[in-house]
Amino acid sequence: MNFWEKYKKIILVAGFIALIFVFGYLLYALFFKSTEPPGGTTATVSPTVSGGLPQAQTGTGQTGTAGQTVGGLPAGQTELPADSQAPAGVRANPIASGGLTQTTELSQAPSLAATLSANGQELQYYNKQDGKFYRLTKDGQANLLSDSAFYEVQNITWSPDKNKAILEYPDQAKIIYDFNSKKQISLPKHWQDFSFSPDGSKIVMKSLADDPANRWLAVVDANGTSAQRVAALGDKDETVYPSWSPNGQTVAEYTEGISFDQQRVYFVGLNNENFKALTIEGRGFEPKWSPRGDRLLYSVYSSGSDLKPELWVADAQGESIGTGRVKLGVQTWANKCVFASAAELYCAVPDSLEEGAGLFPDLAKNSKDSLYKIDIQTGLKKLVALPDGQFSMADLIISDNGFYLYFTDANTEKINKIKLK
Repeated sequence: MNFWEKYKKIILVAGFIALIFVFGYLLYALFFKSTEPPGGTTATVSPTVSGGLPQAQTGTGQTGTAGQTVGGLPAGQTELPADSQAPAGVRANPIASGGLTQTTELSQAPSLAATLSANGQELQYYNKQDGKFYRLTKDGQANLLSDSAFYEVQNITWSPDKNKAILEYPDQAKIIYDFNSKKQISLPKHWQDFSFSPDGSKIVMKSLADDPANRWLAVVDANGTSAQRVAALGDKDETVYPSWSPNGQTVAEYTEGISFDQQRVYFVGLNNENFKALTIEGRGFEPKWSPRGDRLLYSVYSSGSDLKPELWVADAQGESIGTGRVKLGVQTWANKCVFASAAELYCAVPDSLEEGAGLFPDLAKNSKDSLYKIDIQTGLKKLVALPDGQFSMADLIISDNGFYLYFTDANTEKINKIKLK
């Protein structure tokens, strides 16, 4: 018996085990191994993206980190108490000052799409119980915006002046309702993902026909007429985000993958502009414009963050697109933040996040939130309030005078208020 026949089985088994280890390491390196963001990228011209979306240049990706993140909190801060309810004998402060803070419930029924009224001091919202819209005054009085009832509304997009709203229903029916004239206009069912222009005169949206060859990013007048095509979507519609910038420069963004932990964000204008692109470190892109439209707050998750969402901010106007890109060192979603000014944010930060929360945001509903104030220019983060209850905060709103912060609890869907000053 020669050597091969004698040790054939042993060699084959050993080789099989070695292959398992090699494939296991490759899977780990591809999906879970932590990677550092690059220091920057060189400006290049991107090839045309499939589906007819316009070309864009890549902006520099200068990264600055404002402190490391620990369990969703900035470095140097201790973990929050396991239960933010006031201990025996300890009272919640009526005004937010970094500790336990009184939180006042304003609505007894589940609500949807609370927003600041045009006067900047009152709220208006949809009552999910009776299907009607209300305005909530400063003294807590709820007054009807309209006598009409709209049952089972699923999603609402407000116009900037808050006099109109796009209402979407579970059966894909959609209408524009004018609260001044009390009139409604029906929209095609295949129109989706609406965003009003800054002056409220137009709407950008996705027109999603069954045939991918007939899917478009389009703009219509605020009464639903005079539709104009902006860019072909093809089969890329899920990576396109209609979002009219406050300065009117762009009407949407779309993403293109570079690697598992990197994407490029391209900006779409109305006139075939060749804007630069923004390189982002992660997936699950969720944007929010600054009030002037010159900067973009966004959240992404990556293998380096255990697939938890992290906040970033970058310049997003003209030739500055892609510069000034900074990780803020806070683990939360952009939709849990609100701009108080051009440079200051209030964000609801979960006290703890499970691994993979970026992929499954509902995991965060079991974690209570704390309120932070963040300076996006300096990176300074300050704990503002520990709400005196088990709240998962959503749809944050700041009154124009900066005295109050309103939010909807994601679990009860009721509107609450914290006094900031």
